[in-house]
Amino acid sequence: MSVCRALLPLVLLVSAASASHFWGGTISFLPKGRNPDGSYRVDFRYKDVFDSCGSRLNWNCVSGNCGGQTDLEVGTIYSTSSRNPSNLNWCQEEGIVTRRLTSDKPFQLSASSCCWVTINNGGWSYPWGLPVMVDLGRRSDTNEPNHSPHTTIISFVRVPRNCPRTYNFIGCDPDHDDIKCRNAATLPTGFQIDQDTCNFHYSPTASTGMYSIRLEVEDYAKQYTTLTYNDGSRSYRTPYQPTSTASPISTTSTPAGSSPFSRLPLQFAVKVEPAVPSCSAGVYLPQFLHPTPADRERLHTAINQELEIRIRASASHSVIQDLIISGPLNITKTKTLSGEFIVTWTPSSDDDGEHFPICFIAESKAGSTLYQSEMRCVIVEVKHEQATIGNVICAESFMAIEVNKSQSEKINIHEDHLRLNDPSCTLYSNGTHVFANMSLNTCGTVMEEDETNVIFKNEIVSVDNPNDVITRHHQVEIQFFCKYPKKGSVTLEFDAHRSPFVFVQKGFGTFSYQFEFFHSSQFRNMEDPSTYPLEYDLGDMMYMQIEATSPVNNTELFVESCQASPSDDPNSHTSYSIISNGCIQDETLQFFSNHGNIVKFGMKAFKFIGLHDQVFITCSVILCEADNSNTRCSQGCMNTTAAPAAHHHHRREAPIQTISHFISQGPVRLSRSVNLKDAASTVTSNGLNMNIVFIAGCLLLAMGMLCGALIYTKRPKAAYQPLPTNDYQ
Repeated sequence: MSVCRALLPLVLLVSAASASHFWGGTISFLPKGRNPDGSYRVDFRYKDVFDSCGSRLNWNCVSGNCGGQTDLEVGTIYSTSSRNPSNLNWCQEEGIVTRRLTSDKPFQLSASSCCWVTINNGGWSYPWGLPVMVDLGRRSDTNEPNHSPHTTIISFVRVPRNCPRTYNFIGCDPDHDDIKCRNAATLPTGFQIDQDTCNFHYSPTASTGMYSIRLEVEDYAKQYTTLTYNDGSRSYRTPYQPTSTASPISTTSTPAGSSPFSRLPLQFAVKVEPAVPSCSAGVYLPQFLHPTPADRERLHTAINQELEIRIRASASHSVIQDLIISGPLNITKTKTLSGEFIVTWTPSSDDDGEHFPICFIAESKAGSTLYQSEMRCVIVEVKHEQATIGNVICAESFMAIEVNKSQSEKINIHEDHLRLNDPSCTLYSNGTHVFANMSLNTCGTVMEEDETNVIFKNEIVSVDNPNDVITRHHQVEIQFFCKYPKKGSVTLEFDAHRSPFVFVQKGFGTFSYQFEFFHSSQFRNMEDPSTYPLEYDLGDMMYMQIEATSPVNNTELFVESCQASPSDDPNSHTSYSIISNGCIQDETLQFFSNHGNIVKFGMKAFKFIGLHDQVFITCSVILCEADNSNTRCSQGCMNTTAAPAAHHHHRREAPIQTISHFISQGPVRLSRSVNLKDAASTVTSNGLNMNIVFIAGCLLLAMGMLCGALIYTKRPKAAYQPLPTNDYQ
């Protein structure tokens, strides 16, 4: 999103609005207290929609003392600039204007020019205007200056001619006033506004074409209220009276009757399009699915804390193309590779205690025709206190979170009632904090990917009973994530030697696995960690050892599976199986020791043909009670048709084995001096199955871009602190 900031008087701004067609807009105001010199500061948030981005509104003083502008920040909220012009391009921007006032008496501003986009109810040169009536008097019911309602809307909506539709107004008033709406101009045939709810209705009677909708939003007192001004004068408000006509604000001592505190414009364009074969949501018109929030749902966030809204839609006869959003400045939208939209926004200190509406519409396409879903809106409340409940550490192969126990105790949640996505993973406490540390592929961590980032997400949730698997009273959801950009240096980020993998599980205490390469089959000299990545010639033997260290006596280690891939991701789409279900898959694999807590094995070096010259070895390992015939370790090799061994145990039973853990080591590389033609001959003569290697290489050609982006393009190592790679289970 492009945001520009200017510290210029409003009179010096050159307006580009008249050079572009107008589609709609709105404005609200927020009193921000007194400046050091005693003057008043007021922030105005306005939204406007024109044919293109870059238009600027000139706000002119219509009546009263309007003060002067001291600051302006403008940014793009949503733009259709990449579309074909025949599909109507438009751009919504938000501006935050700060004004300095020497008086808190009522005044009126307005932005106006020519012309509306070509509309059926006004022609091609119809002028537009956005008037706002401001009153900053101190209220007797709140002892605070008056605030206007906060609202937003999608400023350009499409509706098929034959489909009735209701657009639910979203608005909130910081003073808890009654919000009402009325027409600022005669509504076209087929359109209605509910004055009490402000909901906007379309009935299938309008002709196709573009229409402008011009409404006014007003806030009325719920009880008799006095407004007091700095010069000693007063005005009065009484509750809304439907039969009376709104009158101008009075500053005399006589009650003014049912007058609004403020009046705001709410204007947008509606395009009535040809009939659609079905008006049912989910056919041509998109339908929202879980986890999309409900309409008018209230969400909460805190200063400098990123809010995330996840939205999904579908349609059987059209393709979801986009999500149109309207919300506060700096709101962003991304789309995951799975088709889910993620809307994010991080409030600043200026947003403390405020409420912000966010609206969205899903848009789909069938042929050259665009269809829109219903409009949903939510209200986001910015908390007064910054959330400090969790601290997240992102490293290149694991992530960790610590939660301040005092924060969880404030909401009456004991640490024993908190868990991660995967209930088998345990949270631990050091007295002041609850913490967890996990690899990027464990503990229920979910991976998402968009065009620019790979994101690993998990959450800490509360449960009614630690032994339950369901809950109907979810009091706590602490979501955390690590985001790794795809773009950047990708050369040496995963060349470091892997430290021992540490885990914790009841019955086995804290145990670790150490995966190392050795010089020879004697397994006396371990490869120096500083020499990684290791280099081999094709066909050379690679000697590996996995050792388990546990405080529990009488245990044995079992290597359930091993695979090679161009990354240390056990779920890599490109992989070559070495061991599967305890069975040898690679014909060059040899076991030199396979009992107790140490497994020693070796195999001949190879490479993936095509894009990569490095290989990671990833293994799934289990630690069992020795000499117990009921463990997975004792079952050894199992073919794929055999029933899988049970990898779980009841909490009240003594555990006889751990869950499976993934560990990895590498990378190893083909020596740069090797002649590939000679090397291929050497490997073939030594008996390595080159057909398998070739197939794995071909898979890499098809999938390498995805896998490479997933693993090799994480944050540079310089961004991390040297932390141990622990994985608590």
